[in-house]
Amino acid sequence: SSFAFSQSEKQKIKIADNIRSEMNKQVEAWNRGNIEGFMQGYWNSPELKFVSGENVTRGWQPTLNRYKKSYDSKAKMGVLTFSDLQIDVLSKDAAVVLGSWSLQRASDNPHGKFTLIFKKFKDGWKIVHDHTS
Repeated sequence: SSFAFSQSEKQKIKIADNIRSEMNKQVEAWNRGNIEGFMQGYWNSPELKFVSGENVTRGWQPTLNRYKKSYDSKAKMGVLTFSDLQIDVLSKDAAVVLGSWSLQRASDNPHGKFTLIFKKFKDGWKIVHDHTS
């Protein structure tokens, strides 16, 4: 018996692949020590929201500044890995990603969870809301 995917299921798989590839680009940029490259995965807008602990950072530039302050050396950046990705496609231009992150560093191995809201723009899929713990 053959199992055929409906058009909408095919579309969802394609969207999930696009998002996964966007996230892979972010990891590659991070692991080259390129925070600006990593930030290309985020919506370049004052409306971007980044939530971590008690802090809410609003806007692309303040989020970039926060990353640069927290990770001001290659040693602090370590090697980033994303895993356990669960991509829920909400519509043709919105998706939610649940996953795990971890940094392999000489001194320690910080790790946690994230929820990302992706939205499709003319220039591709971008994170509009990031909640990382």
